[in-house]
Amino acid sequence: MERAEEALAAAGAEDAAGEEVEVEPEGGEEPVRRYDEETLRRREAALAQIVQYGDPMLKSRSSEVTEFDQLLTNEILRMFDLMKDGLGVGLAAPQAGKLRRLLVFQTNADAVPQELVNPVIEWLSDETEVAAEGCLSIPRVIVEVDRPLYARVRGQDRNGAEVLIEASGHEARVLQHEIDHLDGILILDRTEKKQR
Repeated sequence: MERAEEALAAAGAEDAAGEEVEVEPEGGEEPVRRYDEETLRRREAALAQIVQYGDPMLKSRSSEVTEFDQLLTNEILRMFDLMKDGLGVGLAAPQAGKLRRLLVFQTNADAVPQELVNPVIEWLSDETEVAAEGCLSIPRVIVEVDRPLYARVRGQDRNGAEVLIEASGHEARVLQHEIDHLDGILILDRTEKKQR
């Protein structure tokens, strides 16, 4: 899943340290993050490695992971790098070219990136919220998606140990978005036709 604010920041603005800066728009709107040229180059390089909209892989259901080995760990580490360099908050294995039930996510910059293998949504709240979503496989496109505010997701870590996540808000949205990818569902499938 792409950070919505990053998708809106098409051109970078560099501060003295060459890092991300916030640009104050006119008219009292929210500040928009802008990035230095190196960050934007890394993003474009990551996007070039991520499977893009139109590829049939994105509409296919992924298979269960059965081997918890060094190859899986390497795949997870590669996905962490693609997610970070692509300025994303989540990435599913089909986006990295593998039809496996595996995703990675990092919903805030201070959090440690996490993997989730063979995730299953056990419960979703009746309470929903419409919010903007972007996708690293459909860069620079933002659509409104209605999703449950709370989710319970069960899966495994890279070693096969069970993981249970009680997620709310943004984290619940990111997990639902990435699990959709594992089932061949895109944000465009979850939005109103007029937004497509």
